[in-house]
Amino acid sequence: MVEAPSKDQVLEVLKEVSDPEIGVNVVDLGLVYSVDVQNDGSVTVEMTLTAPGCPMHDTITRTAEMAIETLDGVKEAHVDIVWSPPWTPDMLTDEGRRLLGF
Repeated sequence: MVEAPSKDQVLEVLKEVSDPEIGVNVVDLGLVYSVDVQNDGSVTVEMTLTAPGCPMHDTITRTAEMAIETLDGVKEAHVDIVWSPPWTPDMLTDEGRRLLGF
């Protein structure tokens, strides 16, 4: 049996998922709030978007799930979009700030 991935491995693969309107990945934007990896290979991620009503909601969610499911040991991935706490630019990582020119 293949071992479930680590939280860091999930975050690394999520760096391949960008907000198409901003062009920066969801991790460096600070949109990923939590990653829960279970031993059975199920992964649940809580994340937000930069604004409620984002037209790319479904696309970003599904792209993130598909990226996680490429990891060895992942049986299924589920991304929950949450709105609390609301996203602010303060949540950007240092790399996100650099990419956006802050």
